[in-house]
Amino acid sequence: MPTTSYKAAMKAMVDENPELGAEMLEDALNSLLSGELDEGRLLLRQFVNATMGFKELAERTGKVDKNLMRTLSAAGNPTASNLFEIVQACIQAEGVTVAAHVQRQGDGNLPQAGLR
Repeated sequence: MPTTSYKAAMKAMVDENPELGAEMLEDALNSLLSGELDEGRLLLRQFVNATMGFKELAERTGKVDKNLMRTLSAAGNPTASNLFEIVQACIQAEGVTVAAHVQRQGDGNLPQAGLR
């Protein structure tokens, strides 16, 4: 029985259930907005691999795909401008809108960014 790579398996899962892609993007954005930048970058990388791929992301951003891979790697250190450009391209590719909700800490559970 042939084995399947993790990236191929995730891509197949998203192809079968497109809502999973939106959920992956939401998880990445929630991590970034919560200050978990390393986790957010890696989740964003997983989202890209499972959906459009780095070649399409490069076309959408006008950046080199290898640089984008490096930017979203564990060692990546993107500028805010580059990160938000990548995020915007992912949002557009996924066909969703993003809204952040702000709530004071003493008001119960803090909602995270939500996809609509």
